[in-house]
Parts: sequence; structure tokens; C-alpha cells
Amino acid sequence: MKGQVLLYFSFICLDSIIAQISYSIPEEMPIGSLIGNVAQDLGFDKKRFISGKAKIHSRNSGDYVELNKDNGELLVKKKIDREALCADMTVCSLDFQIILENPIEFYTVTVQIKDINDNAPTFDRGEMIFRISESATPGAKFVLRRAEDLDVGINGIQNYELKPSDNFTLRLNKNLQDVEMVLQKPLDREKQEHMALVLTALDGGEPHKSGTMIILITVLDANDNAPRFTQQTYKAAVNENVPTGTVIFSVTASDADQGLNGKITYSITNTQTNVRKLFEVNKNTGDVSVKGNIDFERNKNFEIIVDATDEGGLTDSCKLMVEVHDINDNRPEISIMSKSNVISENVKINTVVTVINIEDKDSDENGNVNCFINENTPFGLKSSTNSFYSLITDSELDRETTSEYNITLICSDKGEPSLTSSVTLTLQISDVNDNAPTFDKTLYESSIVENNKAGLSIFTLKATDADWGQNARVSYILEDSTISGVSVSSYVSVSADSGIIHAVRSFDYEQIKDFQFHVKAQDGGSPPLSSNVTVKILIQDQNDNPPQVLYPIQTGGSLVAEMVPRSADVGYLVTKVIAVDVDSGQNAWLSYKLQKTTDRALFEVGLQNGEIRTIRQVTDKDAVKQRLTVMVEDNGQPSRSATVIVNVAVADSFPEVLSEFTDFPHDKEYNDNLTFYLVLALAVVSFLFITCLVVIISVKIYRWRQSRLLYHSNLPVIPYYPPRYSDTLGTATLPHVYNYEVCRTTDSRKSDSKIRSAGSQNVLMMDPCSGGTMQRIQSERSILDEPDPPLEQKPPNNDWRFTQGQRPGPSGATGGPEVAMGTGPWPQPPTEAEQLQALMAAANEVSEATATLGPGTMGLSTRYSPQFTLQHVPDYRQNVYIPGSTATLTSNPQQQQATAQQATQQALPPPQASAQAEPPKAAQTPASKKKSTKKEKK
Repeated sequence: MKGQVLLYFSFICLDSIIAQISYSIPEEMPIGSLIGNVAQDLGFDKKRFISGKAKIHSRNSGDYVELNKDNGELLVKKKIDREALCADMTVCSLDFQIILENPIEFYTVTVQIKDINDNAPTFDRGEMIFRISESATPGAKFVLRRAEDLDVGINGIQNYELKPSDNFTLRLNKNLQDVEMVLQKPLDREKQEHMALVLTALDGGEPHKSGTMIILITVLDANDNAPRFTQQTYKAAVNENVPTGTVIFSVTASDADQGLNGKITYSITNTQTNVRKLFEVNKNTGDVSVKGNIDFERNKNFEIIVDATDEGGLTDSCKLMVEVHDINDNRPEISIMSKSNVISENVKINTVVTVINIEDKDSDENGNVNCFINENTPFGLKSSTNSFYSLITDSELDRETTSEYNITLICSDKGEPSLTSSVTLTLQISDVNDNAPTFDKTLYESSIVENNKAGLSIFTLKATDADWGQNARVSYILEDSTISGVSVSSYVSVSADSGIIHAVRSFDYEQIKDFQFHVKAQDGGSPPLSSNVTVKILIQDQNDNPPQVLYPIQTGGSLVAEMVPRSADVGYLVTKVIAVDVDSGQNAWLSYKLQKTTDRALFEVGLQNGEIRTIRQVTDKDAVKQRLTVMVEDNGQPSRSATVIVNVAVADSFPEVLSEFTDFPHDKEYNDNLTFYLVLALAVVSFLFITCLVVIISVKIYRWRQSRLLYHSNLPVIPYYPPRYSDTLGTATLPHVYNYEVCRTTDSRKSDSKIRSAGSQNVLMMDPCSGGTMQRIQSERSILDEPDPPLEQKPPNNDWRFTQGQRPGPSGATGGPEVAMGTGPWPQPPTEAEQLQALMAAANEVSEATATLGPGTMGLSTRYSPQFTLQHVPDYRQNVYIPGSTATLTSNPQQQQATAQQATQQALPPPQASAQAEPPKAAQTPASKKKSTKKEKK
């Protein structure tokens, strides 16, 4: 059964939200039963419960309920017994708060516990015994013990019944506080001395429950006066926590009877257990005293029913109303509902740090509480409601000043004496990056000796950051700048973590004496903060440069001498050695010493000024040539020096000096250097000559080996054979040219080559079985099948017979009759024009062969590229001018045909000669020539 939700009010106070909701549930619900969905009833999503870390804050109600943080449901944690929780209080409820953080919100939840009829009415006794005098008159009343029902409302006692009801009836008041048995008819002891009646108490629950008590009545003889209290209601007051046994009031009753019938006995007849536990009455005197601890916070008043009974059984009752006064016995209770142990230093003023609940169980002034916190803190306490306070920031926080605060909250009530409670909150201040790194100086200066090693540590920068953690982590960055046009990073570097400045290069004091740059210190915060500092580096001089002599100037070939007249007196200034040192300070202080001299007793040099003077009178015995070696030394540690040679001529005239110094040898050092360079040049030239010689020999050997490898290998050999001229058609002035290209291997001497002829068809073919040998389609003829004949010149062919008109140029005028007959010697060697004409005829033949073969590769060996076709052969049939002749060769077919016919008519050989014309032959090898000669003889 889900409880009903009532939203009473809500309001905002500072950053915390306060609202109150109420649920109503029956008691005795099972554990885990749903009371209500707080998240849904308050109108926010379930994620807020998770992010806000929702929790229940209660002093005594937290044991009964629990909160599901995932869905915001309020569940029963422990079985709730309304009677045990609230006793006889009509309204019973559980009050607690639900706290949310980030931001802080809290809601007051009230769960009202409804009563169910789970308790039956009960009597504290199982029976009551009355002794009633028979003289009791009708209307006499007898007070009965009331039943007690722990339930309330409709589930409480609603009625009483008395059975049998022949002599007695029940009288009940409106609130059933008084149950009296009233005598209806007089009793007659003689008829019935003992009676047993049943008193039944009924509640109004569903189903009805009841409790019974037996009333035993003994009829006595007459006792006709009942005890009477002086008042029906008494009032008394008592302070809480009074000692046990304290008498708070005395009740008094009287009985008009005498003797035993007039003796009164007092008793408390309250059915409430707490009354009987806390109070008691003296049965003889009627004094009501305290026997337990009275707590104002639990019960503020009591109603005590006191009965007075005489020995005759007659009774009377009265009420004692006891009011409990509060005393200041409870200290204020301080509860931290929600707190943040850590707070950022940059929070705004009036930010709620925590919400505090203050409660004092006392009332009035005893429960009026004032709270305050210790001074000198940037926090304040502001009251939200009567019992809630908010701890807020009332000034800015600075973690660098104070990183932790111990806030003591003191609460005091206004009772007498005042009671005080305190609690201490420890609050950590988290850091934000609000402080930039700082250097202890605005300008750093340091020095380094020149000629240092690269990577040398110069000095260390140190910057501090008042922040904490990552915000205080300082990194050092070299600011980009230039020194004489060069980036500063090529001079120094800065370690990002330690701030150590290292020299990147070796410094030279003579080039740069000081420089400055900027270094930035940057922290690791977000965003990062930084500060700059200027660093100046001074270069200290080191004695790394020897003195340089400016005068006298030292030359390699010429000789410079200072003249001293023989009349020079003591102290005569011969010359002055001038030297400088590019170092500075003491390293540049120079001193002059005479290291070596021809006559040490004649000259001296000034220690500081370098002046060379005579120390005695010059005499005729002194040599003309004087050689002085002066050493110039600086004052560095260690010192460096330079020497200079001063030539002094002791003479009165220049010719005398010239004659003495003519054969003065050259400087030995210069001669040594020249010799070294000459030897070096000779060595280089010799090396180059030997290298070239070795390369040439290697190339020769390589070519020789390649030729040997070619001879012994199976690679094809392509020899060249001169062309032969023949006239197979007998129609041209010059015979056609047949050029056979024979491709053979080194083993082809053992095989035969055959050339075929087939009439006048000029077709070039390749016989695949002949190893790539070019053949003409003619009659098959063997050229390697006969023995070798003696070598002799073959008579000329009749094809070479030309008429006088057919022989162009001067060669055509030398023929005789024997040439015409075909029996004479060889014709004259062809002139240049005849060779050119023969070349054109060969080109024409190639053209005709091309027309017969069509496009292709002329049957050439596959070692030629297939892209090489006859179309790549240049056309030699164009018009050709023949030197020494008026004829012009042309490639016109018609003209060639007419010329051929004319030549045929003029130079037609005899029929016998024409019939015996031989076909063109291939170029012959020596072996083939021998075989062909034998055939011709046959």
C-alpha cells in the first residue's frame, strides 16, 4: 500500500532549498514496502539523487525507513509498530530530512503512521472481587477497572458489556474513561451470596476484537456508606527528573462508617502502564509519590486515577492531573546535515559550505539556542529556520594564506544554568591557479670564463609559486630573441624543470663580452600564469691570445735593419718594439725581454715600453750585423709570448750596411716551408702518374680477355664480305649488287652453307636450319663440299664489259678490243662515279626486293629488333650528281627503264657469253674459294 503524498510548502534560503512533504502509511508494513517516490513527488529527475548523494538525516527515524538513491523511492527498513513508537499518542509520525549536495538541498519528510487493529483490549487483571453489603441501595456504583487497547481511534475501545445484567448495569461516560457498575436491584445475601459477572471490552476495528474480566461479587452484611473524596479532580505539578520517592500530592477520602467499614484503602487504577511505572500511592495515607524517572520530553502531563475502598467494598475514585515542568537538562544537539571537507579558494562570497541542524529537546527558554563560530575566520553563520543554520563564506578565501580552517561551532541555550555544545569542522581550501611564479630578483647576472665547453652549467634560476600541486609546478622557457642577429638559443639553453642555464657554445671574449636574454617561468595551471626575468651573462677573459708584434714587421724575403751610428752614445734609442694583446686586463699587460742577441752587453730592451737602447758606447770593434731576439710576454696565467727578430746595423753609412747584409741568408723557417711544399707536390704528381698507368694497363687486359672470351664462346660472329657484282638480268649498265651477310658461330667451319637461286626472283630468305645464314633463292649449290684448289685469280667476268659510252668519266676511255671480246684482263678500277652508280643500282635492287617481300624485317636474324624494317633504310635512289661526269643518277623508274634498254642495245654481249653468265655468288671464305676453283676446273 503506497502512502499518500502531501506537499506542504517549499522556499529558497541562500543556496539551500528547504521543502516539506508528508506521507501516510499503515503500521506493520512488510520490510521493503514502498512508502513513496521522493524524486517524483518533489519533481526532479533521478539523476539528481545520484549526483547529489541523497541521504536521510534523522535522530531516531532512520532505523525505520531507507532511501533508494537510484530511483528516489522511500522504503520501509524496519517493521513499524505504532504502539511501540508513539504509545497512546493519537498522531504518530516519523520526521526526518533528505539531504542533497552540489548544491546543498534538504527536504523535511513526515511519515504518518496509521493505526491498524492489531491489538485486542486487555485488562490488567483477570478478575475483580467485590464484597457488597446487602444493604447497598440501588444506585450504588462500583468502579471497575478499564481495559487497555494499544490501538487508537476507531481501533481503540469503543464499548463495554456486562453480563448477566440482572442486578447490575454499566455506566460509561463519553470517552469511556470511567467504567462503573451500578446496582439496579437490592441484593439479598440469603438468596445469592456469590455472583460472577463477565465484563467485556469491545474495540471498533475490523474485525472486532475484545477482552474480558471476571467480576466476583460476595454479598455482605450492610455497609451503607461508601468512601468520599474531598474533590473529584486534583491538580499537581512536578519538575522532570525529580528524585524517586518525591511526594507530589496527597489525596484524601472519608467514610462515614465506623470500624472496619470505615477503614479506607487507596490504590491507583490507571490502565496506562507508564503511569503505574512512574507513580505510586500510599494505600493508607493517599500520598502520591514518584517511583520512576519523569522526562518532560516524553510526557508533559499525567492523569492518575486514585480509588478509595473501605472494608465493606464500597469505593470512590478521583483524578489527579499532574503537570510536568521542564528543566534545562538537555544540551543543544548539533548535526552536520551536509558538509564539504574541501572548498575552492575562488568561491564567491555567501557560498553555503554546510547546513547544520540544531535541536534542543527542552522547551521555552531552555530550548532557545544561540549559535556562533570562532572569530578570525572568513566564514559566517546564518540562520535558515528555527533549527537550521547555514555556514557561509563572508569574505574571500586565499589558500596561500591559510590552507586549512578549523571552525568551531558553539551553541548555547538560554536555560538556567545554560548548557552548551560545540563541534569542530575541518575545512580544506583547494588551490586554484591564482599566483604567477615569481623570481627573487628582477635581474640576474652571472659570469663565465671564455673558451668554456659546450653544455657547461652557468648558474641556476629559481622561481617560486605560492600555489600548490600542479599549479605550483614551474617550467622555465627561454624567450626568443637575437644577439647580434643570432638566435639566443644558439648561445644558451635553459632546463625546463630545474632552471639550469647551460652554455650551448664556447664563448670568445674577444667577440662578445656580455649579452642578456629573458627567461619565462610558467606554472602548470590552467590557464598557465608566467613571469619574466632578465639574465645577463658576462664573459670573463682568459689568456688565450699571445701578443702580436706590430713593429718591426717581419717579412719573409726582405731584410729590414735598424741603423746605429758608431758615434751613438749610451742610451741611444735604436728602435721600439710595438706589440698588442687582444686579451684584456692583466692578460694584456705586456713585458719585453731580450732573449737572444749577438752582443748582450751592447743593447737592452725596456721592460714596459719595448724600447731598444744601447747600454754602452759603440766601438769600432762591434760587429756591423747585430741580431736581437726580443720576447714579448703577457701577464696571464699561464703566460703567452711572442718573439720578434730585430736586425741592427752598426754603421755610419748605408753602402756599408748594404755590403754587409747582401748575403744575409733567408729565414730558415721560410726555406723549410718551401722545401716541404715542393716535396709534397712531387709526391702528388708521382701518385697520379702511377694511377693512370695502372688504369691503362687494366683496360688493355680487360679488352684482351673480352676478345678471347668472344673467340671461344658460342656467340654469333658477323664477318663482313665485300660485295660482288654480277648482271643476272643483263639489262643494266652496272650489275646488281648482292650482299650476303653470313652469321656463323665459331663451330660453323664444320658445316656447309648453301646459296639457292631461282631465276630472277630477288627475294631474301632466312633458312632456319642453317643457323641464320642469308641465302638467295637460286639453284642449290654447295660451296664447302670440294677440296681446296690452288689459289689463283679468276678471270674477269664478261659482266664488266662496257662500251665507251657506258663508261662515265676517264675510266671509260681506257678500254681496248680485248675488253669488248671478254678475253682481256680485268678492267680498270672503277672510278668514284662508277662506285656511286653501282651503289645506286644496289639501292634500286633493295627497293625491288622490298616490293616483293612487303613490310617485314627482310628475314633478318632475331638478334635485330623487330622494329627495324625496310622503312628505316634510307632511300639512295634520289638524284645523285657524279663528280667528273655530266650524267645524273635519278630514282625515276621510267627514266631508269629507258636507260636500261639503251644500255642493253649498246653493250649486249654475245649469246654465248650471255648464256654463260653466272649468278651472283656470296662472299667466299678461304675454304669455299678452294672448292669453287676445283669445280670450275671440272
